[in-house]
Amino acid sequence: MPRSIRPEFPPPSLISTTADLETFCQRMHAETFITVDTEFMRERTYWPELCLIQIAGEKEVAVIDAQAEAIDLASLGVLFADAAVMKVFHAARQDLEICVLRYGAVPNPLFDTQVAAMVAGFGDQVGYDALVSALTGGHIDKAHRFSDWSVRPLSDAQVTYAAADVTWLREVYLRLKQRLEQDGRLGWVAEEMAILNNPDTYRTDPETASERLRPRSTNRRFLYVLKETAAWREREAQRVNIPRQRLIKDEALLEIAATAPTNPEALARVRGITRGFAEGRSGATLLEVLAAAKRVPDAELAAAPQQRDSNRPSAALVALLKVLLATKSEQHHVAPRLVASSDDIDRLALEQAPDVPSLTGWRREVFGTDALLLKQGRIALGVDGRKVKLIPV
Repeated sequence: MPRSIRPEFPPPSLISTTADLETFCQRMHAETFITVDTEFMRERTYWPELCLIQIAGEKEVAVIDAQAEAIDLASLGVLFADAAVMKVFHAARQDLEICVLRYGAVPNPLFDTQVAAMVAGFGDQVGYDALVSALTGGHIDKAHRFSDWSVRPLSDAQVTYAAADVTWLREVYLRLKQRLEQDGRLGWVAEEMAILNNPDTYRTDPETASERLRPRSTNRRFLYVLKETAAWREREAQRVNIPRQRLIKDEALLEIAATAPTNPEALARVRGITRGFAEGRSGATLLEVLAAAKRVPDAELAAAPQQRDSNRPSAALVALLKVLLATKSEQHHVAPRLVASSDDIDRLALEQAPDVPSLTGWRREVFGTDALLLKQGRIALGVDGRKVKLIPV
């Protein structure tokens, strides 16, 4: 098997006892930064099932068996809260969700190399393997990408694979940090970390679950019933610990909100709903939610959401703003998706001065100011050879 951890590292240690973990964490408290990754399973559960935590210091790497019998992970929580040790992740969101669920807080301080790579000009879609290759020339063996990490015992190959990402991540972090310091963009990354540093980012509010469904309706009764049933689905999926889509698919949930069945027979007629579900505990509580929603008087229903300005944004203006975004992103070597979202562009085309991220902080400097000037007719776009250029008007 090809060795995929950085060659200067010793073989990874597998930690499966509380005492060994506490000793390892004590050594990590002396580090300037550590790199962190996790392996977890979520295909069959609502909550992520933590299997492994991988951590690399300057000269050692450990794979911590989170499912080892009687292991206490409290010392990891202390390490993650140590403000003197930078915690470096790549594509951290799901790892951080696990930390918040277990410890109630985001590791602090925090650095996400995926975000940093976008700020440093590696594009929207650069994968971790490609980033490692581009910055270090290293190679990560991905033979165990689809391992079932909950099965024990772990093989030596699995342990080596699990350790690989965090060993190479150390060099990725150092090189990205150096590049961002030279370009004066560490502050840009710090702004992006604000969302990841907020524990609320990882907590699902059942009362807002219906927003994920993006219903195309202004019917107040339907929207209220959908809000209540989506909140019920979220709480029920959490209770029985299965993915929300496995409990009830979105399409079935929308039909239930539209038809509001009143008994198990009617509920079982919804496509994707079994009679066993309709007649069981989950079906009974769902019918109770539907009955309570039906009793709410029309006068107490929330107003239908305001439709966005009936004048749809000019397709030509949207296209022009996208060209400007691509031009400015290319000029500043930063991923366009990080500068402005599609919703930002639509709102910039529709509204005079919308409250969007692209008009704040470093984004305004890179793109937002010129976007407003373009709308005001104070600059135009032209072509200079093979590049788009801005022309004062």
